[in-house]
Amino acid sequence: MEGDGDGGRCGIKSEQEHANSLRLRRTAHGRPGMSGACCYRRSVSVRRTKRWERKVSRSSSGFVAGLTAAALAAVGFLAYQASANAPDPAKPEKSAGATASRSPKDRADPMAVPAESGAGERVVYSVGEDRVWLVEASGKPRITFKVTPGSVDPAPGTYAVTSRSGTVTGTDGVPIEHVVRFTTVDGITIGFSAAVDGSTPKPDPAKKTGGIRESRAHGNAMWEFATISKKVVVVP
Repeated sequence: MEGDGDGGRCGIKSEQEHANSLRLRRTAHGRPGMSGACCYRRSVSVRRTKRWERKVSRSSSGFVAGLTAAALAAVGFLAYQASANAPDPAKPEKSAGATASRSPKDRADPMAVPAESGAGERVVYSVGEDRVWLVEASGKPRITFKVTPGSVDPAPGTYAVTSRSGTVTGTDGVPIEHVVRFTTVDGITIGFSAAVDGSTPKPDPAKKTGGIRESRAHGNAMWEFATISKKVVVVP
């Protein structure tokens, strides 16, 4: 009996130890598995985070590149406008003197007296239009007509008739009549006149001449109107 009793206790103890051993093995096997799953989940999360960061980085780079390109385009356009509006240094600007010297114009109403010619009774001569107005005290023109100037032009300004001659020989060697002089330029006498033969030839640019030639009929009108000290206004 004692042998049976001892043998029973030993059997019970062995069964308990066996169960404990099984629980320990299950526990030991379960922990590494759980640890592996956790590591797997962390690894997946890290990969997703890195992929998102790469996408954000690419998007930011594209946005910055777009802004840079737009800024360069704007700078280029402004530079083009500035260069287009800048004066060309190879082309000299026109001076006031050159414009006033001889720049033909088309006047809508030839009878209209140039506004810049002042007021009162006067002879008005436009070097740009090659035209003369004999203006009365009221401001209305008595007559206007075209003329053929010499190779030397008077400067714009106000003058007065200084001398007159019935018939003489012009600086171009042509007999002229009804000469009305009002200034000189570099020793060249400037005045109105008419060729006796009625011709109004263009001046020879190789010669310095100051005669402003009219037709004989217009020369008669000038002779009657432009007496000594009469005001003569030269406009561009």
